[in-house]
Amino acid sequence: MGQKEKLILKLKSKPKDFTFDEAERLLAYFGYMRSNKGKTSGSRVMFVSGQFAPILLHKPHSRKELLEYQVKQLIEVLLQEGLI
Repeated sequence: MGQKEKLILKLKSKPKDFTFDEAERLLAYFGYMRSNKGKTSGSRVMFVSGQFAPILLHKPHSRKELLEYQVKQLIEVLLQEGLI
């Protein structure tokens, strides 16, 4: 089982320790690229792809893990796009 499949399985289990870096790596497997909105974008990070809907995530401060609602939203978007 490759890294992509491991990340998908981990995400689907709705873990409390799914990190922003893992989310970014998983989205890269699907062709998403990080697109900061300039120097004033702050913690809002947009991930764009030429063929799928953009995904907006808030980069966590003082922790590495995404919040529970962010994990659920990420799963929903990836399911809607037929990626997982």
